[in-house]
Amino acid sequence: MIENSQRDINIAFVNELSKIFNLLDIDTNEVLEAAGTKWNFLPFKPGLVGGHCIGVDPFYLAQKAQEVGYNPEIILAGRRLNDSMGPHVANETVKLMVKKGINIKDAKFLMLGITFKENCPDIRNSRAIDIVEELKDYNVAVDVYDPWANAEEVKHEYNLDLVSKENLNSDYNAIILAVSHHQFLELDLDELKADGSVVFDVKAILPKEEVDGRL
Repeated sequence: MIENSQRDINIAFVNELSKIFNLLDIDTNEVLEAAGTKWNFLPFKPGLVGGHCIGVDPFYLAQKAQEVGYNPEIILAGRRLNDSMGPHVANETVKLMVKKGINIKDAKFLMLGITFKENCPDIRNSRAIDIVEELKDYNVAVDVYDPWANAEEVKHEYNLDLVSKENLNSDYNAIILAVSHHQFLELDLDELKADGSVVFDVKAILPKEEVDGRL
């Protein structure tokens, strides 16, 4: 519990850095790479924090603290920050589209990945769903493709219908790479994009020059 809570807080810190650096027009990954040249730097990357360990254990620790009359400020602040990242990704993608003059009302979105981490079929407490839920507020069409996830489980858990690779369109106005499955590196995103579309790479696995935004 302590170890998972510690990782949650460390990831929350770099997630907060990514929000700050975005406003400063600084690339987060370049900063973290530079910081990593110091021998004792702890290497964490920004991203969505879900699953049945890191995304859950801090709440058990916080509850126990509250039972004995202590308010665990840092633990809960880390949870709040990490839980904000899904909506943040969705809204940043929409902002990039607006800057490109893309009509949001009729836009088509493709989200790559719904599991809670890469190359894994586990969808428990996946925060990728937060991106989809936030995009629904814009009344846009969202296709979700994940070669690792079980379609029936996703439907049962999130009431979401996955699309197959064969049914992907070629006119998506925005593509959000939410989970870094190795299969996504083999996709030709240019074949899936409409003219002037936006690509947001949550996990920063694509070359920087090929995307419009990343954490």
